[in-house]
Amino acid sequence: MRSWLFAPGDSAKKLAKAPSSGADVVIADLEDAVPLDAKDLARAQAAEWLADNETGPARWVRINALSTPFWRDDLTYIMQSRPAGILLPKASGPDELAILDAEISAWEQRIGIPSGHTQIMPLVSETPRAALTIPAYGTTAIDRLTGLTWGSEDLMTSVGASRKRDGSGQWTDLFRMIRAQLLLAAHATGGWAIDALYSDFRDPDGLARSAAEAAADGFTGMLAIHPAQVSVINEAFQPSAEKLAQARAIVAAFAANPGAAVLQLDGRMIETPHLKQAENLLQMAG
Repeated sequence: MRSWLFAPGDSAKKLAKAPSSGADVVIADLEDAVPLDAKDLARAQAAEWLADNETGPARWVRINALSTPFWRDDLTYIMQSRPAGILLPKASGPDELAILDAEISAWEQRIGIPSGHTQIMPLVSETPRAALTIPAYGTTAIDRLTGLTWGSEDLMTSVGASRKRDGSGQWTDLFRMIRAQLLLAAHATGGWAIDALYSDFRDPDGLARSAAEAAADGFTGMLAIHPAQVSVINEAFQPSAEKLAQARAIVAAFAANPGAAVLQLDGRMIETPHLKQAENLLQMAG
């Protein structure tokens, strides 16, 4: 699940085109991309789009925040079309996950969806209060929580910041701290760690640097705001042939020496953490 592409729910044309972008996940957006007077249209179109899901990428929906009066109506429209997952915006902490989990469980039971089928991933950084709860996600016991992601735009507005990156293009301290906490919490849950989107879709070189850094830092994927970003993100998160060969060699070395905790391979010492890392890399590569 490398690339997570947003498509506005009120645009049938963009929803129809998004699955052919090459994205691993397409998210029908019912929240920020949709004005108030188009919410019902977006819900109906998203439900129809979800139902046409025999092939292609996983189809998710970003519902409206639980602090709004809209999210239950979102679920009423979309749950019968069996979305793969729900992206929860402006999540204020694990307590909100419990509320959404209970609501989704009731829908699954009501319409015959297997329990736990519908996954949840929260956007966890969009307000200062929400950002302070990020470490708590690492110990939550909600099975359908499949990972964490974050965004910078709303938080930047909330704290009155006029920038999120410094002159060299690196995240400033506030956003670097949030990003690091999210990475740790996501891996603590055993789920995906999805990095924030790169907002300038006309800058593929900047996106390529950002995505490569995210992959090197331990993120498993990245949000996308435009179809043109998908191939760049996919390439950044696809392990190279050289890395895959190294991972296979590590796995083979430990398989040939069952019970060993430390081995020598090509002149360097490898230990069981290297084995786990190699197995994770091969699993991610399919």
